[in-house]
Amino acid sequence: MPDRTLEARLRVVVVDDEPPARRKLAAWLERDAEVEIVALCANGYEALDVLAEGPVDVLFLDVQMPELSGFDVLAQRPPGPAPLVVFATAFDHYAVRAFEHHAADYLLKPYDYARFSATLAHVKERHRHRQAREVQDRLGSLLDAVQPPRPYLDRLAVKHADRVELVSVDQVDWIRAEGNYVLVRAGGREHLIRERLSKVASTLDPRRFPRIHRSTIVNLDRVAALHPASHGDYTVVLRDGTELAMSRTYREALREVLQIGF
Repeated sequence: MPDRTLEARLRVVVVDDEPPARRKLAAWLERDAEVEIVALCANGYEALDVLAEGPVDVLFLDVQMPELSGFDVLAQRPPGPAPLVVFATAFDHYAVRAFEHHAADYLLKPYDYARFSATLAHVKERHRHRQAREVQDRLGSLLDAVQPPRPYLDRLAVKHADRVELVSVDQVDWIRAEGNYVLVRAGGREHLIRERLSKVASTLDPRRFPRIHRSTIVNLDRVAALHPASHGDYTVVLRDGTELAMSRTYREALREVLQIGF
């Protein structure tokens, strides 16, 4: 059986060109049973080799090192999940740049064990939050994959004074916003529905009923032609001769639906 305790430990890499600094960090990290030291690196090249071998949770990184600085290491880091970075350096003027690189913390040498402990506790908390988000994202993706797609409406309920009429979406020519209502042209008649256009759009299959304007939805089965207008807009001509304006804002979405260029 694999060692689950070991798998749960925080995988840490220390990068510092000064042996005493590496030894001090290693000694303090070894006191914590939740930490696994993956490597102690004397320069940036060694660090890049270690990062290429597999995921690392936390990187304690010196800034000023020969040939490759700590910032160079981050710039050349192999693709993959980014470790939490703690900069450990004797120079305070790198602090602003370090936090531009989203550093988890900045240890200014010489630091004592209390300061180190506070940093490690902060990093552990950040790591726990990151893991929780990753689990939540994976669960969300799994639920999205297993849940059946929400069915679109095949009828619209239109209220009249004395009845509710069901209008088949196959009969719809176009739908237009009219304040707090939408006007539905279907079967040669016009109907008012007390609903916002965005709500109605969410109930219809967008591949059949794309939005061509912020105030207009059209049934693609009724479209006969598209004619260029000014400033990248188009005029949508229906089979019965009706002309509807299509703004350039919605042109790209219609291109994807039709899978043609225009």
